[in-house]
Amino acid sequence: MLVEDDAGDALLVEELLADTDLDHSLRWTPTLAQAVAELEREPADCVLVDLHLPDGSGVGLVAAVQQACPWAAVIVLTGMADSGAGAQAVAVGAQDYLVKGQVDEQLLQRALRYAVNRKQAELAGAELREDRIRARENARLERGLLPTPLLRGATATVTTRYLPGRERALLGGDFLDVVETADGTVHAVIGDVSGHGPDEAALGVCLRIGWRALVLAGHRGTELLDLLEQILVAERNRSDMFATCSIVTVAADRRTATLHLAGHHEPLLTPARAEGAGRPPGASEVAAAHGVALGIAPGLRHWPATELSLPPAGALLLYTDGLTEGHCGPGAERLGTEGLLELIAAAPPSGTPAFLDHLVDTVRRLNAGRHADDLAILHLAWTPVADRPRQGEPGPSPAMIRAESG
Repeated sequence: MLVEDDAGDALLVEELLADTDLDHSLRWTPTLAQAVAELEREPADCVLVDLHLPDGSGVGLVAAVQQACPWAAVIVLTGMADSGAGAQAVAVGAQDYLVKGQVDEQLLQRALRYAVNRKQAELAGAELREDRIRARENARLERGLLPTPLLRGATATVTTRYLPGRERALLGGDFLDVVETADGTVHAVIGDVSGHGPDEAALGVCLRIGWRALVLAGHRGTELLDLLEQILVAERNRSDMFATCSIVTVAADRRTATLHLAGHHEPLLTPARAEGAGRPPGASEVAAAHGVALGIAPGLRHWPATELSLPPAGALLLYTDGLTEGHCGPGAERLGTEGLLELIAAAPPSGTPAFLDHLVDTVRRLNAGRHADDLAILHLAWTPVADRPRQGEPGPSPAMIRAESG
C-alpha cells in the first residue's frame, strides 16, 4: 500500500515497482484515514507512507499504520530537506526509509524485500519471547501444583519420582500424594487419569488436591473413593475420561495397612534388611482385591478393602503403568511387573536415594523412547514406632523430611 497525497509521486512509485522483479499488487490512498480503513479491511505486507499527509504528519504516522496493521512492514518516504525524520521513524518502529528523488527500481526492490523480511523476523522474535514468558509462567504454575508430602513424625519417609509423558511439561495425568494425620496414620494415593494432555493433567491435579482435602476432613475407604469419583465426574470435560488409583492407609503402629484398588495394579512390598544381614529380601507384589476405576460406573461403589500385615520395617512401592508398560529391550516385549521385580532385585537397596533414580533410568533406557506415558513412583518406607527418638532427643527436621520427598 502507498499512502501519498501527491499524484505525481504516486505515479513514480507505481512505475518503479513495474520495473522491479517483484510479484506485487499496489493500492494507493491519498490520506491516512483512508489507509487505516483499507488496512483494517484488507491487510498489506508493506506500507510506504509519506511523512506529510493532509490529515497527519511526522513519525506519529508510523504508529497509526502499525496499529491498523501490526503485521505490515513500514517504509517512510521523506523529502531531501527532512531526511533526518526518516531515521527517527526507524527508531520508533519503521523498517526503513527512502528519500524521494533518490530512489531507483533496484533500491526500491531491495528496500521492500529487506523491510518485509525484517518485519517477519521481528514478529517471530516477539512471538518467541512471548512463548518463553508463557512457558516460564506455566512452569511456575505446574511446579506449584506438584505435591509436598505432609509428614508429622519420623517413622515414615517418602521418596517420589514424577515424569510427564508430554514434552516440556512438568505435570501429566498421573497424581500422587502422602498425608500423615494427627493420630500418626499415614495415607498415600497414586493414580492415573486416562489420556495424555493438559486436560488430563488438570484433572489429575484436581483429584490429588481433592484427595488431600477429603483425607484431612476425615473421609476414609469407600466413602473417600465415592467422593473422589463425584469430583472426577463433575470436573471431567468428556464422559469417557476415567482414573485408576491406589489408596494405602498405614496404621499409626506401622504393623498393618489397608489397601483400596480402584482399577489400579497392586503395589510392591519390600521388607527392610535385618541388622547384620546381607541384601534385603526381594520385593513382591501384594495380593489384593480389585475395584472398578473411578468414572467407569459412577455410583457402583465397588472398592473392597484389603488388610495387609506389614514387616517391622520396610517399604511399599506404588507406581503408575508408565513404569511397566514400556519396552524392555529391542523387541516388542513389554517390561511388565515381572521385569520390574527383576530390576528391583538388581538395583541399589530401596532405602538409598539412588534406588528410584536407578529404576527410572533403566526403564527409560530399555524403552528407548518407543512408549511415551506419564510415570509416577511413590516409595513409602517405615520403621517401627518404638524406634522413634525419645523425648528430648533430636529427630529429623521437617525440612529434612521434605528433602527426602524428591
